[in-house]
Amino acid sequence: MQAEDMEVPVINNLNDGGDRQRPKGKDAFKDLQKESESSMESPNLEFEYGDADTLSTELSELYSYTEEPEFALNRDYFEEDFRNHARGRRWTELRAEEQRAYVMRLLDALEVTDRDKRLKVARAILYLAQGVFDECDTEVDVLHWSRHNIFLLYDMGLFTALLELLSMEIDNSQACSSAVRKPAISLADSTELRVLLSIMYLMVETIRVQTEDDRPEWRAAREAFKKELGSPLYNEEPFALLLFTMVTKFCSMNAPHFPMKKVLLLLWKTILFTLGGFEELQEMKVRGRERLRLPPLPEDSIKVVRAMRAASPPASAMELIEQQQQQKRGRRSRRPLVKQDSLDTYNERDPFKNDDARDDEDDPEDADSGIEGEVDPLDRDVIIQPPLPPPPLRPPTERVNFPKGLPWAPKVREKDIEHFLETSRNKFIGFTLGNDTETLVGLPRPIHESVKTLKQHKYVSIAEVQIKREEELQQCPLSLGEEEVEETPAESLYVGMLPNLSQYVIALLKLLLAAAPTSKAKTDSINILADVLPEEMPITVLQSMKLGIDVNRHKEIIVKAISALLLLLLKHFKLNHIYQFEIVSQHLVFANCIPLILKFFNQNIMSYISAKNSICVLDFPHCVVHEMPELTAESLEAGDSSQFCWRNLFSCINLLRILNKLTKWKHSRTMMLVVFKSAPILKRALKVKQAMMQLYVLKLLKIQTKYLGRQWRKSNMKTMSAIYQKVRHRLNDDWAYGNDIDARPWDFQAEECALRESIEKFNGRRYDRNRNGDFAPVDNCLQSVLGQRVELPEDFHYSYEMWLEREVFSQPIQWEGLLQNP
Repeated sequence: MQAEDMEVPVINNLNDGGDRQRPKGKDAFKDLQKESESSMESPNLEFEYGDADTLSTELSELYSYTEEPEFALNRDYFEEDFRNHARGRRWTELRAEEQRAYVMRLLDALEVTDRDKRLKVARAILYLAQGVFDECDTEVDVLHWSRHNIFLLYDMGLFTALLELLSMEIDNSQACSSAVRKPAISLADSTELRVLLSIMYLMVETIRVQTEDDRPEWRAAREAFKKELGSPLYNEEPFALLLFTMVTKFCSMNAPHFPMKKVLLLLWKTILFTLGGFEELQEMKVRGRERLRLPPLPEDSIKVVRAMRAASPPASAMELIEQQQQQKRGRRSRRPLVKQDSLDTYNERDPFKNDDARDDEDDPEDADSGIEGEVDPLDRDVIIQPPLPPPPLRPPTERVNFPKGLPWAPKVREKDIEHFLETSRNKFIGFTLGNDTETLVGLPRPIHESVKTLKQHKYVSIAEVQIKREEELQQCPLSLGEEEVEETPAESLYVGMLPNLSQYVIALLKLLLAAAPTSKAKTDSINILADVLPEEMPITVLQSMKLGIDVNRHKEIIVKAISALLLLLLKHFKLNHIYQFEIVSQHLVFANCIPLILKFFNQNIMSYISAKNSICVLDFPHCVVHEMPELTAESLEAGDSSQFCWRNLFSCINLLRILNKLTKWKHSRTMMLVVFKSAPILKRALKVKQAMMQLYVLKLLKIQTKYLGRQWRKSNMKTMSAIYQKVRHRLNDDWAYGNDIDARPWDFQAEECALRESIEKFNGRRYDRNRNGDFAPVDNCLQSVLGQRVELPEDFHYSYEMWLEREVFSQPIQWEGLLQNP
């Protein structure tokens, strides 16, 4: 991987816990007690995963609280200009023709050479896009007029004009050089860029979101805008490429004044709009399978996940400490804190377990994490006893209801059937038949039944078809001819990103590392707070608290945008072509994405998800409609009354999904999870009682379970049961037993090199149009070949005789070899 001036983000020790250090002694015991209480009391989170939050929330997150005075500035510049044009009337009272005429006047004024005048006009346009809030009484009115004005602005061709201005600001070397020399960068250094990006973001986000009362012309405008953003119309590349360029320029320290939060939000929403969200992805997947004549999907994964219920979190450290104290006192008392299912009690009890093994109950990893292990209530007994009745104090809602059926249909791959038959033939016949899955001669009847069951659940993915097709194109390029590549938005984006893909990936991960709550501030790290810090730093405690909340909120929004962006890219590229997905995921792995995500989760995840880094009265559009109450330290500390922070839970699920994408079916990357001791970190994330998040944590635990050892599995039976209940089954997968783990050595370099070779062949065949391939036409006419003029180097005449002697005369030629068949 070559990334000219970009460096791979360096991840510190995963076990440092970021800024959080565990105290010792009594303080540590109190912390564990609090953690235990929070894990017991944590309710089910009523969270619905989607492409994004509500429109008003997504618009409010565009602005920092530090930018609040600029709302009035935008209004003043608009009214100053509009007063001369409308003569006492308001914007909402104008007819459509008059509104169009005024917008055209503003567009003409955008082309003046005076930078200050241009900025005033841009602020007036931003006020229109924000919904002329001074003429509105409610937040609904603001959003209504914002929507109306934005479709009007798009119809008048504003976006193209903004794009030209944005390109000018990006190439403004004077602003870049002055920002590089400044010791401290603030909001004032990015004023023009922030105004332009805010208008563009409002346009993209508002037009992207569909509503029931949209006019037919608005629906047509949405489709036109979507096509325009996804097509290579801007400098022969999609609009997203310009934003990616801004990201890399910022991370290489060439433009430290770029407002990165706004750039990332606009980039995420542009990709979401042009490529499609998760429901559109599901529809595209269904259509893709129909086109390849594959069987339909066994279920709609989005619906299955939404119908899931969260499981009780595993036992915490405090529960285990109290239980051990009870055991030391020799009492068989009621254990209200152990959350152990009766099913586990019956199924996993080992009556023949040797008592000598009791001293080895604690796994080293569990001891390090402090809150890892679980103890079966009957593990210490020799005789199997019926389970204890549930305590009367426990509410009935906490009881575990086992589903009548598993949520997912089992899947079997073609290679799983081949492996099963190869093993069976070696055992019963003594030889194999390669990839033949039809011939069952000589195999006993139970094997026939097993193969029949496996074939009933066989699942062929689009990726497997694409890999097979690519192998055929590589083997038979002449007979199969040129491949017809459909020009989808994902294809256009990939072609544009390919030359600098590694730089884009490294830049995004650098920003993610800088915004992660577990990252410590370093002098050499990039400054992502350029568009949140005011010119004058706070002098009162209240101002400092407000800025602290703003900075934390700013970082959370950056994490949200990057995690959603990376997940969308991975999912769309995987659907478009598996090797496009593989090259992005390989760049992510080489840039330390796996330890970075694990480091992100190595914190008190419940605190992160329930963080209240927001001030409701300062959120747009509330702050521009209602009178501003006096802020106090108490009101800032109280925050909002919501049970969880939507964006933080959204970010966590996205990062877990990315980790799943990177490690699925990759043995060497799975071993990286084991080497980085991810099991304790992931198990802590199970404390969040949200079904979708638990599902992806359990998936990550399942793929590494066989490598964690029998002791870990024995002391984590509740987690094992949850995996069985919630994660899809592969019929002949031995995830819970760990058989033959020594048969697969961990050769990270060999696996990744083989994958890279396949990727380079794919890219060379499909995108390298300038190469003279092995199958280019050859001129066989002796006269025309000898008649061609060949450019020779200057020193050729001096070394020609030496070359002739060494390469021709001194080499024996076996002429008879030409007559023999090769």
